[in-house]
Amino acid sequence: MSTIDMSPGTVSYTDEGQGPPVLLLHAALHDRTDYDVVRDSLVQRHRVIAVDWPGHGESPSPDIPLTAVQFGDLAVEFVDRLDLTNLVVIGNSVGGYAASRLAIERQERIAGVVLVNTGGFTDHNAATRAFCAVMGRPEIVRLMFPVFVRAYMHARTPGDRAMVRRVVARGRTLDGARSAAALWRSFTEPGHDLRQAASAITAPVLITWGTKDVSAPRRWGDHVASAIPGSRFETFPTGHVVFASEPDAWLATVQPFVESVQSRVTE
Repeated sequence: MSTIDMSPGTVSYTDEGQGPPVLLLHAALHDRTDYDVVRDSLVQRHRVIAVDWPGHGESPSPDIPLTAVQFGDLAVEFVDRLDLTNLVVIGNSVGGYAASRLAIERQERIAGVVLVNTGGFTDHNAATRAFCAVMGRPEIVRLMFPVFVRAYMHARTPGDRAMVRRVVARGRTLDGARSAAALWRSFTEPGHDLRQAASAITAPVLITWGTKDVSAPRRWGDHVASAIPGSRFETFPTGHVVFASEPDAWLATVQPFVESVQSRVTE
């Protein structure tokens, strides 16, 4: 593990392999180990960097929990500090929001983007705003996350079930509940809505979507695809973390994309 102190907080991360870089960004209350089932395959031909967001995994909790916009700020600063170029960034959920921010704000560094049931493109209505407000209370996170995680994960593999246990346990802690609540409150903030800014994305974008995810229904994926010019949209019969539930099928789609976009930059 390596650590780096940045403006929004301290980040722990792994940095393995050689070749063009791939950055892995995880969902709220999850951690970098979500990607374990696919990381070895990626490391064979790439430098793979997997981050734990502040207050997640092995990264310490900041004094004030971060918002989604601050996660995006952190991702931009992290890529600048490591001076990553010809980068493919893979982001799940709020990690997808941060990946999209990178594609918008650091076009010169990004070769391609893979989004997995991403946030940042929701057309909120009264119901979704109310839900985010309710989930923005730590006491509600501690009460509801055991049910909510099982519903959005749609666990089907031993790895999925281990992930559910890990996320549920984290959501029951005070730091975990505060971190998740701060993120949920921020999901309706203007800075989390990338629909208008998405037209600035010039890198190729592959959207992979688990259609059994109750927290991010298929129609939201269609909205993401509509917002990002030229993006490619692929669905899988999984929950929120596609690459963990269907690693072989996901890799069969993602690896050729990664190879293609990074080879374009080096030609």
